[in-house]
Amino acid sequence: MKSFPAGTSVSYTCRPGYRRILGKPSSRTCGEDMQWTPIEQFCTERTCSHPGELENGFTHVTDLTFGSEATFSCKEGFRLIGTATISCVIVAEGVDWNRDLPFCERIPCEPPPKIENGHHTEAPEYVYQTAVTYTCNDVPKGSEPFSLIGPATISCISNDNLDGVWSGPPPVCKVVKCANPRVENGWKKTGLGPSYTYRDSVMFECNPGYSLVGSNVITCGEDNTWLPSVPTCEKMTESGCGAPKITHGVVTPEKPVYAVGESVQIRCTAHCAFPDGAEEMTATCQGQSTWNPLQDCACESEGSGSTPHIHYGRVVDGQKPSYLVGDFITIECYAGYTLHGAARIQYAGENQWTPGVPTCHLSGYIIAIICVIVAVVVILAAFWSYKKFFSQNGNRDSTPCTAEYKSCKA
Repeated sequence: MKSFPAGTSVSYTCRPGYRRILGKPSSRTCGEDMQWTPIEQFCTERTCSHPGELENGFTHVTDLTFGSEATFSCKEGFRLIGTATISCVIVAEGVDWNRDLPFCERIPCEPPPKIENGHHTEAPEYVYQTAVTYTCNDVPKGSEPFSLIGPATISCISNDNLDGVWSGPPPVCKVVKCANPRVENGWKKTGLGPSYTYRDSVMFECNPGYSLVGSNVITCGEDNTWLPSVPTCEKMTESGCGAPKITHGVVTPEKPVYAVGESVQIRCTAHCAFPDGAEEMTATCQGQSTWNPLQDCACESEGSGSTPHIHYGRVVDGQKPSYLVGDFITIECYAGYTLHGAARIQYAGENQWTPGVPTCHLSGYIIAIICVIVAVVVILAAFWSYKKFFSQNGNRDSTPCTAEYKSCKA
């Protein structure tokens, strides 16, 4: 009908996606005043149930009514498998979500790369935040050991929160051997040894009357050369000064010899300062290798950590003359010993390391071999004692009988 006379009643049915409001009439009547009554709303949107929370993820929903949407995201280290958005739609006589819920999967990495002459720790699976540590293979006695070049530990990370990648390339295991460094008119203050391998350091000092040109500390690099290059000791002139020697300080400009009256700027390294609290000072050459004023830098206690001594082991990465809080070192045991504790530890200040300095213990197979050898020795000793005992008893038993037999014949 297009027109309705007074007194006409019409009834309504709620559209799909909507439902009747209980207690509200679903019909209206045309009154004498040509107005429809009653005028209350009697249909409302149907609602979907809450889609639920994601394990290792988040559900974002502000409304559950017909036509609304729910979105999903995952925690760091997890990726979303499935659709990120679902909608509340008409299903049969009611409403429901148009897609299944997604789920959050921990981001995986490919198996860590293998390296020549070395191996890495194994894990049940390689997923986000999994770390593996590489070590070099042992070599026969008398052969040159392999050195681990590069960070010993790499971790599974994600740059796009979708795919896992390793935090860096794996290290390399190779034989590194640097020539014995010699400095004419100088001597080795530290680092004395018959041979030098990767990261071994040597500190030099010149004889009286000579000035050091170059770095006083050199380190054996991965390409079998010393870095920086081996220094030299140059004879000083009586009227000049050699470079001032400052503990935990840097001299600018840096030269082997300075003229009388020439000044240098001395700046303390990080976490260090002069006794008066200043971080830099100016010193002037007075002649005869005398500088005025000249003071050493004092460092905070957290920067004075020394390399921990590892019985039957060594530091293979991160070794320095002193350490600041947050510095890392990597430790490995000598052949035949196994590491008990974390291979990579961090300096925590006051000569403390976290999670604690590991120890090296004799490997199980070495202990087993020793036990077998001891057992064999004990068995042989027991057999020898047994044989000797019965041999002596046999001689004692036969002697009287022989004597008695001879006396009978006589």
